[in-house]
Amino acid sequence: MQMAIAHVTFGTGDLARGARFYDAVIAEFGGTRSFAHDTAIGWSLGGAGPSLGICLPFDGAPATRGNGTMVALMAKDEDQVRRVHAAALAEGGSCEGPPGLRANGFYAAYFRDPDGNKMNAFCIPGDG
Repeated sequence: MQMAIAHVTFGTGDLARGARFYDAVIAEFGGTRSFAHDTAIGWSLGGAGPSLGICLPFDGAPATRGNGTMVALMAKDEDQVRRVHAAALAEGGSCEGPPGLRANGFYAAYFRDPDGNKMNAFCIPGDG
């Protein structure tokens, strides 16, 4: 049996700020919000693929990020990598590595959301 990731959820200390950030980033992939509650919001690309969400921590403690934890978003091409990175920075994210070719052959851009969660958008040049 093949393992598939159903969703990734990040904790946030500011649901409205996180919503603006992920609305912009996920829109670059053609995705939309799939749900919104008082304590959580989710986005998907439709279908049965993985989704992404943010939530206020259930235990009421401050949201924290994992050191060494990163979620990678597969982009269709280098232009989409650049657009995702620009959208992330425009909505309060921070740059962890500008768009460019990496030693492993990937074209990638690294960024953090406003809560400090690390992500990247990447593609394999020539796969499109």
